[in-house]
Amino acid sequence: MIGLLATAGVSACSVNPVTGKSDLIFTSVADDIQVGQQYYAPSQQSQGGVYDVDPELTRYVQEVGQKLAAQSPVDLPYEFVILNNSVPNAWALPGGKMAINRGLLVELDNEAELAAVLGHEVVHAAARHSAQQQSRGVLGQVLVVATAVAAGDSRYGDLAVGGAAVGTQLISSKYGRSAELESDRYGMQYMSAAGYDPQGAVSLQQTFVRLSEGRNQDWLSGLFASHPPSQERVEANKATAAMLPPGGIIGEDRYQRAMQKTLDAKSAYDAYDEGRKALAKKETAKALELANKAIDEFPAEAHFHALRGDVRYMENNYEWAVTNYSRALDRRPGFFYYSLQRGMALRKLGQTDDAIADLERSIELMPTAPAHYTLGEIAEERGRKQDAIEHYRVVAKSGGEYGQKANARLARLELSSNPGAYIPHRCDADNNANLVVTVQNKTNINVRGVQIAVSYTDAAGRAQRSVHSVGRVLQPDGIASVYTGLGPYSGGACPVDVIAAEPDL
Repeated sequence: MIGLLATAGVSACSVNPVTGKSDLIFTSVADDIQVGQQYYAPSQQSQGGVYDVDPELTRYVQEVGQKLAAQSPVDLPYEFVILNNSVPNAWALPGGKMAINRGLLVELDNEAELAAVLGHEVVHAAARHSAQQQSRGVLGQVLVVATAVAAGDSRYGDLAVGGAAVGTQLISSKYGRSAELESDRYGMQYMSAAGYDPQGAVSLQQTFVRLSEGRNQDWLSGLFASHPPSQERVEANKATAAMLPPGGIIGEDRYQRAMQKTLDAKSAYDAYDEGRKALAKKETAKALELANKAIDEFPAEAHFHALRGDVRYMENNYEWAVTNYSRALDRRPGFFYYSLQRGMALRKLGQTDDAIADLERSIELMPTAPAHYTLGEIAEERGRKQDAIEHYRVVAKSGGEYGQKANARLARLELSSNPGAYIPHRCDADNNANLVVTVQNKTNINVRGVQIAVSYTDAAGRAQRSVHSVGRVLQPDGIASVYTGLGPYSGGACPVDVIAAEPDL
């Protein structure tokens, strides 16, 4: 989490409001709430967006979630949302912002199991497990990954840059063993207090263990990645259930009624998921066939139209791609990916002003490497150098293809005016105690015309400046040494500036 460790040293120990025990936490509950509010919307975007085609199901999940939240001793602004993602997963941000994927809901059997999932996440938020991780340095340095086109709904987060990428890291972090056991135990207590049969948590973990042993890839990339199941958790849940009042709500019929529309559409989403996998393999004919099948079965789902748009985009049929993305936007205007992809397609068609509008709209919803990079290209073409630099800087620290390309663009735009930022140097003494300056090309392009200036005082006490050139082209990470003949140099401050360098075009 960016910026939150600034309070370290002010308050290191905090009482866990769920367990009453002391924990190492450097941040406040107010910080948790701020983080949750800041990252909730982009985190939803990064995981496929809100599942909005079944609002009754959303209300049902929120009702169950609030029953569990009402049992928590921690007063947080609890929120629950369903995400339009087939990967079985659920997560909680700090401050009580929670989500459960459509892909997990279709795997549950009853309301008690849903309560077990949501109660578990409520405890993660209330017990401040993410804050504990941050205070112990578990999250570490956030890695921002950028790729060209998402291979599936669970990969939208790979496009994120900046703060949106921090949210993606938060929701994918793996909790430790003690945090998982703690969330199971207190989540079951919340279940029981809310009137649910705590055996739902036992059967849920038994199912998870069975699926993990089968190495189901969707489960491994979803819930199991951040909430690893184990037989230890099953046995612990059995022991907890034995200490709680027996019986309570199972709610199988009620759950099945609430899930009916989503379960009826499952075959359409299955076709869509297979279509995404086919597209990732560049099997465009198969992907199109599956997209059409999904649309025929459930035309209201915007993701299906976007898949068809992605097929057309990969086939360089940009006019049809724009049409398909527009149909997706008609159904769900608030999802970043449709605006991003339509903007990219419009750019290919030369409709630059419309492309800018779509790309900027996509960034408002979730900043991504493709959008910023493309806007940088457009700004550069239109002679707006500083705008281009600002867009490229957002992308430059990310990994992948876009990060590399943005770094190259930045070097070409800034190298001449700010060579020292791209050509670091070091001072040493040779065998005659004269100054040797070593320079290195830290860009990913070839660089020529590197010049350094040495500032020194002559024998008469006058300030002098001596300019020296590197007589060859430096390749990326290339190193060259300049023997200045000036001395004696005995170490200490390096009296050198890099004053010139040019891209070797």
